[in-house]
Amino acid sequence: MHDDRSLVEARLRRVLDERLRPAVYPESVPLEVAVWHAPDEPVPVAEGLAAEPEPIAVGDRWGAPWGTSWFRVTGTVPEEWAGRTVEAVLDLGFDENMPGFQCEGLVYRPDGTPVKGLNPRNQWVRIGAPVEGGEEVRLHVEAASNPVILDYHPFLPTQLGDKETAGSEPQYRLARMDLAVLDETVWQLVIDLEVLGELMAELPVDSARRWEILRAVEKALDALDLQDVGGTAAQARVRLETVLTEPAVPSAHRISAVGHAHIDSAWLWPLRETVRKVARTTSNMTALLDDEPEFVFAMSQAQQWAWVRDHRPEVWARVKKAVADGRFVPAGGMWVESDTNMPGSEAMARQFVHGKRFFLDEFGIENEEAWLPDTFGFAAGLPQIIKAAGSKWLLTQKISWSQTNKFPHHTFRWEGIDGTRIFTHFPPVDTYNCSMKGSEIAHAARNFKDKGVARHSLAPTGWGDGGGGTTREMIAKAARLRDLEGSATVAWETPAEFFAKAEAEYPEPPVWVGELYLELHRATLTSQARTKQGNRRSEHLLREAELWAATAAVRAGFPYPYEQLDRIWKTVLLHQFHDILPGSSIAWVHREARRAYDRLADELNGIIDAAQRALAGEGTRELLFNSAPHGRRGVAAGGAGPAVTEGRTTVTGHPGGGHVLDNGVLRVEVDARGLVVSAYDIAADRETIAPGQAGNLLQLHPDFPNMWDAWDVDEFYRNTVTDLTEVDGIAPEGHGVRITRTFGASRVSQLLSLAPGERRLLVDTEVDWHETEKFLKLAFPLDVHAERYASETQFGHFHRPTHTNTSWEAAKFEACNHRFVHLEEPGWGVALVNDSTYGHDVTRTVRTDGDRGTTTTVRASLLRAPRFPDPETDQGVHRFRHALVPGAGIGDAVREGWRINLPERSLPGSQEVAPLVSVDQEAVVVTAVKLADDGSGDVVVRFHEAHGGRARATLTAGFEVAGVTATDLLERPSADAAPLRSEGNEVSLRLRPFELVTLRFARA
Repeated sequence: MHDDRSLVEARLRRVLDERLRPAVYPESVPLEVAVWHAPDEPVPVAEGLAAEPEPIAVGDRWGAPWGTSWFRVTGTVPEEWAGRTVEAVLDLGFDENMPGFQCEGLVYRPDGTPVKGLNPRNQWVRIGAPVEGGEEVRLHVEAASNPVILDYHPFLPTQLGDKETAGSEPQYRLARMDLAVLDETVWQLVIDLEVLGELMAELPVDSARRWEILRAVEKALDALDLQDVGGTAAQARVRLETVLTEPAVPSAHRISAVGHAHIDSAWLWPLRETVRKVARTTSNMTALLDDEPEFVFAMSQAQQWAWVRDHRPEVWARVKKAVADGRFVPAGGMWVESDTNMPGSEAMARQFVHGKRFFLDEFGIENEEAWLPDTFGFAAGLPQIIKAAGSKWLLTQKISWSQTNKFPHHTFRWEGIDGTRIFTHFPPVDTYNCSMKGSEIAHAARNFKDKGVARHSLAPTGWGDGGGGTTREMIAKAARLRDLEGSATVAWETPAEFFAKAEAEYPEPPVWVGELYLELHRATLTSQARTKQGNRRSEHLLREAELWAATAAVRAGFPYPYEQLDRIWKTVLLHQFHDILPGSSIAWVHREARRAYDRLADELNGIIDAAQRALAGEGTRELLFNSAPHGRRGVAAGGAGPAVTEGRTTVTGHPGGGHVLDNGVLRVEVDARGLVVSAYDIAADRETIAPGQAGNLLQLHPDFPNMWDAWDVDEFYRNTVTDLTEVDGIAPEGHGVRITRTFGASRVSQLLSLAPGERRLLVDTEVDWHETEKFLKLAFPLDVHAERYASETQFGHFHRPTHTNTSWEAAKFEACNHRFVHLEEPGWGVALVNDSTYGHDVTRTVRTDGDRGTTTTVRASLLRAPRFPDPETDQGVHRFRHALVPGAGIGDAVREGWRINLPERSLPGSQEVAPLVSVDQEAVVVTAVKLADDGSGDVVVRFHEAHGGRARATLTAGFEVAGVTATDLLERPSADAAPLRSEGNEVSLRLRPFELVTLRFARA
């Protein structure tokens, strides 16, 4: 037989494009359209419906950036359409290639009942099936003219990302407003041919199945009269029946389709727009569930569910019914799909506490899976947190974006720093926006790494990022792929159903130990410094507020602010969303985040001050309140009392210029360039700075990645560096020295100080930053031979190599730490601690002259200046605090990391405050002291082993105890906790490395 394959395939493409798809709506009549433009922010539905609109015609432009326009469409169904299916086709000016990234609408009936959302892939509204003819149609559309930020030429700087700079130029042109007859037979034929054409393209050219499909498609096209598509579509479908009913082979890959709309809680749109995106999507999905009995839809992010409940009660009622029916499924059990690298220990725990509790309170449903398809890598402490929250599974697909190394598994157990293992799945479809295309289904089957031992994978199905969700076309395709020869099989299932099957068939999958590092988007650890500082400060203020409010409640009857703390926590958790905290959202989002953090700081400082005053009493004696989990200046952790200061610091001149700081513990030499040329550990008789090198070195790199400006830093940035060594001034100040320098259009002022008796050099840096596409680093070249180093992560720390033996190690050229980075040789180490930065790099060289020792350089990432999506990223004044701690063991790094993030607070008072709880082992770190969330008055204490070894300790409650229970993160009795050994108000503990424990004390 002659090879006419290309001829038939080209014929299919043209017939679909030019004849079949246009024939889906064979008849139409225009609707009358009028519009009212809301003057500013979105208005309540009742106001939008009541507004008096003005006429507008198809082809007219509408919609200033970020505006809201209320369209009223009216018309009459022609009498001659009686008995047929009729839909309104409402095209606001969509580009079908941009679902979720441009204008959208929510359709209402005149009484305010929401009908469904409109987006580029979902432009229809059912009027009747069938209609009687003569029906009056009146619909209202709340249309959002969200501008296109990420256009066909992506990453171009734009002022459209903030309402304050976006202007008023109309963004869209009204394209179609019709009543139309839907020819359902033609629509079904389109789906038949799309499925077969897409499947055919994925099969081997020499496979019999491909040629069987080709011949069936050819016969169907022969049966179709292109001048009478509607009249011949049915017989064309008959000719496809045989190839559409051939069952899949028994070994076919099995895909669990989960209806989904990954909605970024903020990204290229502000939070207020996400509230509406969620309403549009949930309206669509509840309507689709009514029409499609096999369809299942899952939605994560409790915050988004709460937005529907609080802002769209009529949609919420439909959602609750669908949840009760088991088909609209709460997923993930987190408040938002947060970043997991940067949130601190307690914040990561509270993501699950608040997320899971919301679904339990609202629906009585407890999630067992963490659902994070789009998060930019996963910290090594996360498995323990997932388990402590009562969950056992994890889903993500983002690691498929890694640029350098291909992850070796799709289904595996992920082991965290404490040994906890979580059953984990990466969907091999490699997208969270699966649309049931044949190419996607075939890719999932071919790509699946665990063939031969497993055959199940999951496909999150629906338009996401900006929302929209699953479409009827996707469901129709899935129905044809349920059991089709040549394809993987597809069935709608809940996440829990998938995980249960996957784990049952693969009970002993391979194990991956340590972080799940994304080899991409590394600059998200640095972009938008103020957002990151707001997060870090809020986390520590919340610790202080809970600690002192709980202490004051127990000791002084202080009213514990349950509701206020709950609200503040949820606001902080929201801003940890994986495009807010990472700095990858538009300017509007970060402007609002800065204001939110300022408001929260005021509130939390108010709680702290009131609680401490209630504890201190009236008096004039100065009391130091120590919020840190370690003693400080003679004051116990979690207590208050008079501070003790020992020793003194001298500041003298340095030969050749500069100054020498000496407090008897450290001697630091700062040369005339303002650089640290020596940091000498007097007791250890050991130099910290590598020979011939200088610390406190600010380094400036060009920073123009190939893509994803705010997200990425590409390794070639290191090829060019400018050391900032010129000084404008250097002079003694207090216990240290002040250095000022200018570079480019920017200015920096640093105070290097050495407090009496302390083993740390404080580096306070203020940068007035006005660079563009530059990367600023703070470097310390250390005389330490270390093949690995430790970075703090949630409830512990994680080791990374300093070498680049393999491509996996080389790819980690920018990594995350929380409060510290620590390097050591046996018996002596150095820590670099910080109060607000996350990104860093560590490199090593061997000196070829002199002592041939090893120089290990630690660099903290301070600032970037990408221009997309926020062209003014980080312009202005920033303040950072770091401390270099020579002679530090890992315990010193832990302690100093806490200390620098919890500044001292002093109040006049009359009475010292004993800690509410205390631990007699420094390796056991208390991360939270609070009252139980249920209002019982019980005291909840969370702690972990922080040094990476086994620990024995006694935890003592500073109040009368009626009983103590080990709990999960949600403060419920823990089923798998070891029996507690307690007597009176003391609990004896034996902890494994990095073990996390939560105890609940009932008060006598």
